[in-house]
Amino acid sequence: MQSNNTLLNTNPLIRFLNKPADDFTRDDLIRFIENQGIQMLNFRYAGGDGRLKTLNFIIKNREHLETILSAGERVDGSSLFPFYVEPGSSDLYVVPRYRSAFLNPFSEIPALDILCSYFDKDGLPFASSPEYILQKAQASLHKETGFDFEVMGELEYYVISEKNPLYEAADQRGYHESSPFCKWEMLRTEAMHAIAACGGFIKYGHSEVGTFTESGLLYEQNEIEFTPVKLEDAADQLLVAKWILRSLAYKYGVTVTFAPKITTGKAGSGMHIHTRLLKNGKSVMTDGDQLSDTAKKAIAGYLTMARSLTSFGNTIPTSYFRLVPHQEAPTTICWGDRNRSVLVRVPLGWRKTANAMILHANPKEKENSGSYSDKQTVEFRCPDGSADVYLLGAGLAVAARHGLTMKNSLDYAHKTYVDINIFDEKYKERVTALKHLPFSCWDSAEALEEQRDIYQTDDVFPPVIIDGIIKHLKSYNDQHLRESVKHNEKEVLKLVNRFLHCG
Repeated sequence: MQSNNTLLNTNPLIRFLNKPADDFTRDDLIRFIENQGIQMLNFRYAGGDGRLKTLNFIIKNREHLETILSAGERVDGSSLFPFYVEPGSSDLYVVPRYRSAFLNPFSEIPALDILCSYFDKDGLPFASSPEYILQKAQASLHKETGFDFEVMGELEYYVISEKNPLYEAADQRGYHESSPFCKWEMLRTEAMHAIAACGGFIKYGHSEVGTFTESGLLYEQNEIEFTPVKLEDAADQLLVAKWILRSLAYKYGVTVTFAPKITTGKAGSGMHIHTRLLKNGKSVMTDGDQLSDTAKKAIAGYLTMARSLTSFGNTIPTSYFRLVPHQEAPTTICWGDRNRSVLVRVPLGWRKTANAMILHANPKEKENSGSYSDKQTVEFRCPDGSADVYLLGAGLAVAARHGLTMKNSLDYAHKTYVDINIFDEKYKERVTALKHLPFSCWDSAEALEEQRDIYQTDDVFPPVIIDGIIKHLKSYNDQHLRESVKHNEKEVLKLVNRFLHCG
C-alpha cells in the first residue's frame, strides 16, 4: 500500500518506489529503469563555473547499467575546475548519489538523471570539490557546536522576451502580479512543477517587483523560493532549478537570466539565503516568543564574515552594481527585524499569531494548538545568481560556526542591530560607524585573504581553493569599475551582456 508521504509526491521515483529519496538504492533505480522503459542515463555534476555539467550514457543492457551505477566514470578535472586542478593530475571519478536521481523532464529519449560526487585517483572524496567542501563545513559546524544547519534559497530571475502591448504591467510594480499582467507565469509554474518532480522542495513562486520595457523587449522578474532542507540538498536543488529554468526558456524561445544587474535604475536579482540551526532535529532559532541567543550568535558570525562571504556569493563585477543604496539590496553590515535595507533580515514569524489568524478567517474552524515557531529563519541578503551555491553554503556554515564559538558574539549582535531605515539622512552618523560590503571583486578577494584562516579551519576550505578564488576575482581588475561607468549606460549594458549567463 502506498504511504501518505509518497501518494501526493510530484517525484515519479518516490511514487513508484514508495519510499523517500534518502532510501533509494542501486537496485531501486534499476527496477525503475526496467519498469519504465528508461533508455538513457545522465550523470550531472557542478563545474567550477557553478553550472550543471552532463555525461550521457545509452543503456546497453543490465550488466552495463549495473557497472555505470556502481563504478561511476572518469572525467577531466582540469577542464571542469581550471582554477585549481593541475592538468598533470586531472583525472577524477564522478560517482552517482542514488538519492538524487530524477526523471529527466525534457529528454525525448526516456532518461534518468543522477547528481554525482567527485573522487580522486585514490578513491577519496576530491578535497577541492565544492560539494565535498560543503559536507566538511556541515561536519565542522556540528563537531564544534552540536548544531545542524538547514538552508533555503530565493531564486530571482528575469525573463527577457518581445514586448507584448496587451495588459502591460507598470514599470517596477510587478510584485505578485497575476496573468495576464504577468506574461511568464506559466513558465514559472511549469518550472516549479519540474523542479518538484526532480526532487526540489518548493515553498512558493511569484512575480517580483522588476518589470520594464526597453528597446522593444519586455524584462519581467520572477522568483521561486524553496523550503529549508539539509545544506547539501539546498545547494543541489538550486543547481538543478537554474538548469530547469534555462532549459524551459530555451524551449519557449526567450532568455532567463540570474544576472545581478540588468540595467541602471532597475531592480536587480538577488539570491537571498535563509538559514536555521537545529538540535536533535528541532529548530533552536526562537526562545519563547523571541529570537534566541543561538540565532543571534549565528547572525554575528554572518556579519563578521560578511565581506569575505561575497567572494562566494557575489563573484562578478556587476554583482557590485546591485549592492547600491535604495535598490532593496544591502550595502551596510548590520541586521534587523523585517528590514529589507539590512544585510541579515529576520523575517516576520508565526510565534503567537497563527491560530488567532486562522480562526478569525475561518470562524467555524476548530482551535489548533500547534506551534509554527520552527518556521523562523534568518535571511542573508547580499548573494546573487553568480554565486557558487556549494561554496556559498559552506561559507555560511563556517560563518555560523564562527559566530557560535567566538567571544562576545552577543555584544557584536547588539551593536549591529538596527530598527531603522538606514538610508534615512537623520541616521547617517550611526550608519557611517558600521562596516560596509565590498565595492568590487577585488575588494572581496582582499577580504577573503584577511579571513582565510577561519575558512581553512578543520581543513574545510583547502588553501588551493582560497588561492584560486582570490586570483580569479582579482583578474577582473575592477577596483574602480563601478565608479568609472556609473553614468555610462552603454558601458553598463556591455558588462550586463558579458555576464548575462553567470552561474
